[in-house]
Amino acid sequence: MVKVSANPLEILRQEIISCTRCQRLTEHRARIAQAKRPDYREWEYWGRPVPPLGDMDAQLLIIGLAPAAHGGNRTGRMFTGDRSGDFLYRALYRNGFASQPHSVSRDDGLFLARAYISATARCAPPDNKPTPQELKNCRPYLEHELELLKDLRVVVALGRIAFNAYLNILRDKGAIRSRAPFLFGHNREFRIPGEPVLISSYHPSQQNTSTGKLTDRMLSDVFRRARRIITPTRADRQP
Repeated sequence: MVKVSANPLEILRQEIISCTRCQRLTEHRARIAQAKRPDYREWEYWGRPVPPLGDMDAQLLIIGLAPAAHGGNRTGRMFTGDRSGDFLYRALYRNGFASQPHSVSRDDGLFLARAYISATARCAPPDNKPTPQELKNCRPYLEHELELLKDLRVVVALGRIAFNAYLNILRDKGAIRSRAPFLFGHNREFRIPGEPVLISSYHPSQQNTSTGKLTDRMLSDVFRRARRIITPTRADRQP
């Protein structure tokens, strides 16, 4: 009988879920899961590192910052159960990367098409601010994902921290010489030889969306650009 090897992304997923590298984050995520928010007192919080969402055939990688204390840390799925996720999944759905425009729990039927969602930190940090050391501790997971996702055509970095984290990985492996030429901004496109196209975007945090710095249309435009890179139209092919 032939033994079938486990999916390497599933192995990595289990490694992430069991991670305890950062004491501060381990304690914080567990404390939040016990205290809960009154609106969610009937929920059993996930309270562990939040695994990525997607599959090995992904052509689009989305890198966020970290799970929200009462969002991903509660539901167990990236960008699920909070305002950031509301904006993100609407934009993904409009552009054919998600099966539905909303996500409220990890078993609500949502799946991604040609897309994969990851983050620079996998645990909910106090005040949504992981420390540099915590980001360093989590970086190998993102590096491993980039090695396993062989079909990537586009990377969308949501926010400056995700943008810099990805560029640091490219710099350290010799794909770029410096981060200096790469200026963060919304819906900016960067072509790097031998690498997926990089698009920078404002993060769909409540601070950005409630002030109008980032709108539904602005975020949708980012993923429309990604879709056209992955599946160009006839007009896109014109010289």
